[in-house]
Amino acid sequence: MKNHESRENYLETILILSADGTSVRAIDIAARLGFSRASVSIALKKLRDLGFILVDDSQSVTLTPEGEAIARRIHERHSIIASWLVSVGVSAETASLDACKIEHVISEESFCAIREHLSDLTSGQ
Repeated sequence: MKNHESRENYLETILILSADGTSVRAIDIAARLGFSRASVSIALKKLRDLGFILVDDSQSVTLTPEGEAIARRIHERHSIIASWLVSVGVSAETASLDACKIEHVISEESFCAIREHLSDLTSGQ
């Protein structure tokens, strides 16, 4: 795992896959991200060593509180940036793809301004 973007993508994927309460395994993550199971296993070991995930005896992957906080922050950024792009006329598919890239590099100031702008739009101001 070379950078924070990769780490954040893995954590966000685990969050999304676990949303329905089902067990998340390396094979599920590999399928979702389009990576080999071997690559995912290496990344999961690093995430475990960093304290972001736990892997139990049945190989089920869960987020630690720290890992979940990162995943939720990234997922919120993705959702809000994608919504903002759609609101200015970008197709939903392109907005989602672009949000995946932007969510990792946007400043906190810019992200908060976009979130506030969308909040104002939805509250009718």
